Amino acid sequence: MDVGGNGGGSIVNSKQRAMLPNKSRGEFVRNQRKDSEGFSESPDLEFEYADTDKWSTELSELYSYTEGPEFLLNRKCFEEEFRIHVSDKKWTELDVAQHRAHAMRLLDGLEVITREKRLKVARAILYMAQGTFAECSSEAQVQHWMRYNIFLLLDVGTFTALVELLNMEVDNSAACSSAVRKPAISLADSTDLRVLLNIMYLMVETIQQEDPADSPEWRATRETFKTELGSPLYNNEPISVMLFGMVTKFCSGHAPHFPMKKVLLLLWKSILFTLGGFEQLQTIKVRKREQLRLPPLPEDSIRVIRSMRAASPPASASDLIEQQQKRARREHKSLTKQDNLDAFNEKDPYKSDDPREDEDDNDDNDNSMEVEPFPMERDEVMPPPIPHPPSERVNFPKGLPWAPKVREKDIEHFLESSRSKFIGYTLGNDTDTVVGLPRPIHESIRTLKQHKYISIAEIQIAKEDEFQKTPLSGGEEDVEMCSTELLYQGILPSLPQYMIALLKILLAAAPTSKAKTDSINILADVLPEEMPTTVLQSMKLGVDVNRHKEIIVKAISAILLLLLKHFKLNHIYQFEYMAQHLVFANCIPLILKFFNQNIMSYITAKNSISVLDFPYCVVHELPELTAESLEAGDINQFCWRNLFSCINLLRILNKLTKWKHSRTMMLVVFKSAPILKRALKVKQAMMQLYVLKLLKVQTKYLGRQWRKSNMKTMSAIYQKVRHRLNDDWAYGNDLDARPWDFQAEECALRANIERFNSRRYDNNQSNPDFLPVDNCLQSVLGQRVDLPEDFQMNYDLWLEREVFSKPISWEDLLQ
Repeated sequence: MDVGGNGGGSIVNSKQRAMLPNKSRGEFVRNQRKDSEGFSESPDLEFEYADTDKWSTELSELYSYTEGPEFLLNRKCFEEEFRIHVSDKKWTELDVAQHRAHAMRLLDGLEVITREKRLKVARAILYMAQGTFAECSSEAQVQHWMRYNIFLLLDVGTFTALVELLNMEVDNSAACSSAVRKPAISLADSTDLRVLLNIMYLMVETIQQEDPADSPEWRATRETFKTELGSPLYNNEPISVMLFGMVTKFCSGHAPHFPMKKVLLLLWKSILFTLGGFEQLQTIKVRKREQLRLPPLPEDSIRVIRSMRAASPPASASDLIEQQQKRARREHKSLTKQDNLDAFNEKDPYKSDDPREDEDDNDDNDNSMEVEPFPMERDEVMPPPIPHPPSERVNFPKGLPWAPKVREKDIEHFLESSRSKFIGYTLGNDTDTVVGLPRPIHESIRTLKQHKYISIAEIQIAKEDEFQKTPLSGGEEDVEMCSTELLYQGILPSLPQYMIALLKILLAAAPTSKAKTDSINILADVLPEEMPTTVLQSMKLGVDVNRHKEIIVKAISAILLLLLKHFKLNHIYQFEYMAQHLVFANCIPLILKFFNQNIMSYITAKNSISVLDFPYCVVHELPELTAESLEAGDINQFCWRNLFSCINLLRILNKLTKWKHSRTMMLVVFKSAPILKRALKVKQAMMQLYVLKLLKVQTKYLGRQWRKSNMKTMSAIYQKVRHRLNDDWAYGNDLDARPWDFQAEECALRANIERFNSRRYDNNQSNPDFLPVDNCLQSVLGQRVDLPEDFQMNYDLWLEREVFSKPISWEDLLQ
């Protein structure tokens, strides 16, 4: 698949290109070259980052195209139940009391013993949650009835019943052992689980959608449901903990039939609903800073990022070669016949989908436009300057987008080096005494202090150090039992296993992963019972499988990012605990492996069939699908979910490596610079910002030649990434440019995390030195000691062996 460099790019395969006449083929190749050369002329991607995509898209991604026939089956089950209890009226014609009475009847039907009957009733409830679409004439009408029916179902207590049924299905050992023995697992193996998860997902996704027209009762219901979902009310644990348990059970191989895409989507939406999205995170951050009496944030990061424009990506080696070839062809154009030129153009240099083969070998010089050629060769070697229309020039606002920040540690380092240089001694952590230092140093210190930024994490670390130093006099810690705290307490015992399981699934879903016999099968809820027999069916299944993998990547990337951000705000050591286990589970090389592909192809992939998406497919007559219509895909410039996933993964990588010298060195060791630089070809400001951040932290370790060859990238970093005053990121003179010991740094961090978790959450292992001592013989002997059952049964034997048969020297004992 050839993807044009202009973001939307025409997608023409080799077979279609071969069908073009010679002249058209020549024009096509020339246009392709123009597209690939004119990166700076291609438009920015009109992408707005948000917590989720449009509501209709989030609903459609729940279902795979293979599940299409089940929509009618759900309708049939509902209508059979409806006709038995209600007259010939339609559902939309009944009043509220009749709606409620029928919903209660269906809820009672979930409690029957027979599995088949229970599944039938569950399908009827699912049809209600899908908006009783047979009686609707438009998608808007379906969505209206979805909201009404779902709030009704929640009001009668359906969600609690669904959680109990889901627990029962998860613990169904017969289904698990049957699935383990099967050589090939299909949709049929997970029918019961899929129906339950579909209803639960639709309920969570619909209820969290706020509408100004909602009644006060609905708003109150939403808040109550949000609190219950994040509290340990269901099975004494938050719903997210139960879903995490399903993920680990699936990855361990004990339940290969679990529909993992639906589990992950429900897990993501449950976390998003209970903890809050990125807007709520910003609000919580502002509130916490006020509580800690810290200065307000210098700017709203969400607004700054949204106002940024993408930079033109640096030209790659293959692009420069193309420009040189084009120039050479222009010079000889008068000597070349048109037919020969067309024949020459047939040799398409862009036949490979992946331009990495050219780039990898030439990465050190892939911005060689910046390097001065020899004078004699200037005219032939230098590519012609690309003319920019006035509107395309980069118009930055006055000043840089971010206010600079300085840490207390940076001020201390600056003063320490200044005192050593001018006075010859240091004063440790004293940042106020400036006696003996020249006036320019006074000015520098004043400027640094003006931009000093104290983070919430620094306050939390200082408080934790105080608790560890004074465990008795420090008093009790006041822990706010918010949804984030409850979730952390729920997943704490098994958090390492949860992280490994999520990364295993992410690896299996990554487009760069090769199929291996030992990798987990994530296609259990997309493969039909009977494999396709025609070319059209195979193409449809191929689109479905690729779409299925993309949705899994989207869900996992969003789950990890949300958890990292919420844990970091709640307590820095909760964040560090999760981040460290992600690093130990090889998250950093996994994300780099994900980006080691033709990222433009991934972002412009057309793995969707819009006419089969819900709710379009249930209210319109479906046109006949053809191979041509499937190959054409949709008309969107890019795939929203894939760009969302890429940005999330870059943000996770930033979170894992920020201020961690040893992890930054891992980026250098894994040769991430060329991989990240290829990602700059995506003209989207937010994605470029996080790529540039990752390049900035490792620039000083990449060597002078790399910096010299990548001045355009260095300039973009300067323009777009926040400045840290005194940060010598571009030259390598920093104090941190030292030998690194990964193990020592991670062990020191791990010790701090374990002390925090032990102090706050491990009530059984209190330090024995701080426990009160009971010196009263009577109370000590009167304490009740729980003895194991086998000891009680063999008590006589124990007495005989340990007491009666052993001589006791009473004189020695009394002394």
